[in-house]
Amino acid sequence: MKINKFLDIKNMNTHILNEDINDFVKECTYWAKFKNKRVAVTGATGLIGSILVKCLDVLNVKYDLDMAIFCIVRNTDKARDMFASFSSVNIVSINDFLSADSIWIEGKLNYLIHAAAPTSSTFFANNPVETFDGVVEMTKNVLALSHKMHVDSLVYLSSLEVYGEILDDTDFVTEDKQGYINPLSARSSYSMGKRAAECLCYSYFSEYQLPIKIARLGQTFGAGVSPEDKRVFAYIARSAIAEKDVRLNTPGMGKRNYCYTIDAIDAILRILLLGENGEAYNVANEDTYISVRDMAEMVLDAFSPSNKVLVDTGDSSIYPPTTKVKMKTDKLESLGWTPRYDLKHMFERLIESLKL
Repeated sequence: MKINKFLDIKNMNTHILNEDINDFVKECTYWAKFKNKRVAVTGATGLIGSILVKCLDVLNVKYDLDMAIFCIVRNTDKARDMFASFSSVNIVSINDFLSADSIWIEGKLNYLIHAAAPTSSTFFANNPVETFDGVVEMTKNVLALSHKMHVDSLVYLSSLEVYGEILDDTDFVTEDKQGYINPLSARSSYSMGKRAAECLCYSYFSEYQLPIKIARLGQTFGAGVSPEDKRVFAYIARSAIAEKDVRLNTPGMGKRNYCYTIDAIDAILRILLLGENGEAYNVANEDTYISVRDMAEMVLDAFSPSNKVLVDTGDSSIYPPTTKVKMKTDKLESLGWTPRYDLKHMFERLIESLKL
């Protein structure tokens, strides 16, 4: 028997994350498109993947959709613990994402969202072969599975890092623009891998008419972020909570857009259901465009005004080069999407969730 968890989701950062998921479900207008569907998510224990699975499960229970959700993961123990109270979730164990025969789901598969990818800059720099291979080969195997199973639609989660180095932010960056990426840099293994994976996605669309869409995410955060997350937004939030100075390892002059987690989930699902095959979509809040330094100053001013931002420059090889990627989201907004959370609100919810 299904348990209605709509107002009682139990997991990390429960209070704020519950609110986010419940608000999403209440406002979702396309839920009927998941009636009797089978949906697979790779990287289902990651930040985006896990919240996506929970949103789908709660939609399933609230609207009695008879949807089956398949979480394709390597760490099955982590997945079983994470989704123990989610009745629609099926755990699919993968020993090796790099093996072409490692992914299989019995029966028809309607939708697939490929969210599996490394996320640590330190890992990119120290393990460039594994990073590039992981991004490209995982995507190749997911595309092969999707082609074999004749999926109705799939979305590949890419990154703003595919845009590379852009130094002129006079104009917005649309999906047809590209900047420079240095192939002779270990840190480029991630951004070059994402570019190659996008090309592979388009190749499957062009040659096999695979119904693939690409979501290029700005840096995404919100409730659900692990307290141990090493990315800069999490570090800034933890510093504000602890009332400590923020110490940056670079001058923090790079500028980019951000997106709140639930806004990103809404975007991904709209792209899955409403997007054009073979197209890429920027996913970000245009109004969040800011440098890392200015973002740290903003957070401390709002949440820990007695502290300050300090710069301790050192080895910058693990970080992406300074760039100014001001993402335009007209294509995504044409699907009916609008962001609900501005940058200050994003940090309010992140900080509150990390306090719990």
